[in-house]
Amino acid sequence: MTVNAVRRPRRFTVGRGVAWSYLVGVLFVTIFPFYWILRTALSNNYALSAHPASLLPAGFTWGPFRRVLGLATTGESIAEGGSGASIHIGRFLVNSVVYATVSTVLIVFCSTLAAYAFARLRWRGRDLMFSLFLTALMVPGILTLLPNFVLIKELGLLNSFAGMILPGALFSAFNIFFLRQFMLGLSTETEEAALLDGAGRLRMLFRITLPMTSGPIVTLSILGFIGMWNDYFWPLLVTSDDSVQPLTLALAVFKQSSPQAQPDWAGLMAATLVAALPMLLLFMVFGRRIVNSIGFSGIK
Repeated sequence: MTVNAVRRPRRFTVGRGVAWSYLVGVLFVTIFPFYWILRTALSNNYALSAHPASLLPAGFTWGPFRRVLGLATTGESIAEGGSGASIHIGRFLVNSVVYATVSTVLIVFCSTLAAYAFARLRWRGRDLMFSLFLTALMVPGILTLLPNFVLIKELGLLNSFAGMILPGALFSAFNIFFLRQFMLGLSTETEEAALLDGAGRLRMLFRITLPMTSGPIVTLSILGFIGMWNDYFWPLLVTSDDSVQPLTLALAVFKQSSPQAQPDWAGLMAATLVAALPMLLLFMVFGRRIVNSIGFSGIK
């Protein structure tokens, strides 16, 4: 038998056919909403009302994207069934980038320090304190919204980036648990050698432990950034000024700004695609790394 022997094609079976049918069905259900959003975003609102079930863009036009990007005049917008409203998408995009980036950096940094303390340092009450941290995983986030809102209000941080970022920036039970479990699986020989050479704990953390933990840290950073980018309810509670509101709130304002009987659905879908584009690019670039990092995370 030669090395380059031709493999025989696998025989078709009922089970294989059912499995492929299921996968195709799941793929269709997953992708079709994105296609429908794109189809709506490329439609004329008047034609969309006349042909709501059309699978192709109704009255194909780039007008919705022009309206969202502020390139269309009020007359052009109304002529295509738009409301005449516009979004300062650049400002809201910057707000979302600032909110998501600063929040992610603070959360991951503080979680890394806490995870290192629980995994590598020995101090009285460590295990008890870690058990208390784990109980936070069982508390629904909705229960902390009102206390956090009252705290931010009393501190005078409403309508500010600090008010949006600080309540969730200093503590994340899941991140601490995730990183601690990974650090427990790392070898201690290198750290012990560095300790004998006179290295301090902070130096060992940043020079030894962090490079070996880069995979999980990148994973948590990406997932945290996506979560903050898509956050809606907390910014809605603490902000009413568009100078700090993220893009998720801008979409809701754009929907409500229509003076007509129905919203500018084509413009809204175009704005949704613009808002989702950074996340899609993020997944395309780092998707494989996310999967690999979760696979070797060492949770035990």
